[in-house]
Amino acid sequence: MRTHAQTLVAGLAACALAPAASAQVERPEQIQYPPVPAFDIPRPERVELANGMIVYLLEDSELPLVNVQVRIRTGSRFDPPDKIGLADLTASVLGTGGAGSRTGEEVDQYLEDRAANLSTSVGIGVGFAQLSVLKEHLGDVMSVLADMLRSPRFEEDRLEEAKVQWRSSIARRNDGPGQIASREFSKLVYGATSPYARHTEYATVNAVTRDDLVAFHGEFYHPNRILMGVTGDIKRDDMLAMIEEHFGDWAQSTMAMAEMEAAIQPADPNKVYYIEKTDITQANFRLGHLGTTVNDPDYSAVEVMNTIFGQGFASRLFNVIRSEKGLAYAIWGGVGASYAYPGMFQVGGETKLESTSEALQAIMYEIERMKEGTVSQEEFEYAKASYLNSFIFNFDTPEEVVSRQMLYEYYRYPADFLQTFRQRIDAVTREDIRRVAQRLLTPDQLIVLVVGDQAKFDAALSQFGEVETIDVSIPEGR
Repeated sequence: MRTHAQTLVAGLAACALAPAASAQVERPEQIQYPPVPAFDIPRPERVELANGMIVYLLEDSELPLVNVQVRIRTGSRFDPPDKIGLADLTASVLGTGGAGSRTGEEVDQYLEDRAANLSTSVGIGVGFAQLSVLKEHLGDVMSVLADMLRSPRFEEDRLEEAKVQWRSSIARRNDGPGQIASREFSKLVYGATSPYARHTEYATVNAVTRDDLVAFHGEFYHPNRILMGVTGDIKRDDMLAMIEEHFGDWAQSTMAMAEMEAAIQPADPNKVYYIEKTDITQANFRLGHLGTTVNDPDYSAVEVMNTIFGQGFASRLFNVIRSEKGLAYAIWGGVGASYAYPGMFQVGGETKLESTSEALQAIMYEIERMKEGTVSQEEFEYAKASYLNSFIFNFDTPEEVVSRQMLYEYYRYPADFLQTFRQRIDAVTREDIRRVAQRLLTPDQLIVLVVGDQAKFDAALSQFGEVETIDVSIPEGR
């Protein structure tokens, strides 16, 4: 009898062999793809406990391991403006600062003795916990996970250790031009104070106290705000009994879930934004504006358009900007989409200081050309085939299958979103690409950001608009 993993591997092998052809090809776009073979996606079982906690289960007996993944309805978007970093510090110390009757050191030793990996983290709009453990130790380690989620100790010394790590990260945040460009470009697109772009400072980290962590945990960490996914070598009834034992008596919250509509305030597109960094030999750039969301009816066409425009070795940006013009070693671009708020359309990369202006002009031309929507049949067919042949990597492990189902439920998307999305990709036409490009690409609203040494640029940035210099110096308060 095949396991889920073996079935998926067989599908992967079939897809990997799909491009094979008897005739030798000289360029990627010459590869002839046969129809994508059919494959079935395993369906995890969904169970809702009496306290509102959602559980997804998918058995896989290939290895004597069990993986548990948790999503919590929280996130850094709920940080108070004067305590940015609160959600991150809460999640960090949740996993290191002791749990239940065990101190942080005792938890560390307990997990190490059982070769278990248990981590906690948080993103802009979601909290996470991850557990990987041998089947024989699952019961012991599940008790630790339950204590972490339900009754963390938030030890003061572990909080201070986490603050030291954050201060160190703040001190180093201007070391790399790519890091600077990504951070500051997000602020230009969303607004400097937007929860989607803001970042920690010494003062906001220093302001967070243990009482803040306790209060944040008390507001957001409840069973009816948690999704748990379990995959591995354990029977369904045994796993549910274990979850009930550790989480079943956890009282759900009666408070309404806090919501936050974050205002988005893009920067003036009539300006070009410059960050001086004179210790580098290349200019790092970003061009773009707001993107779209995953539930956009045109999202499938957006994905195919992105493959044509700037994703992969056969994309226009790669072939024109890098290969033909030699203006960038690495370049990428596309219309980004997030699940809960608009992503960003952006083009990013690096070029020699002496070719900065030329590279920006060439990229702007390619954006205009993409907006025109003229797509050859050859590049259209290649983009669709490439996307469809890589589709199986969205669920190439049981953990990924469960993670996807949790993701869609978390953001209230249809449970069959992934399965129907493949059909929507297959239905995309060249006309759809043209229509979406004209709707979502607005070259006259481009925000342009350049990090580098303008004294060595081939032409002044002022040709693209009024130049505004961004100060990225780090405020004191270490």
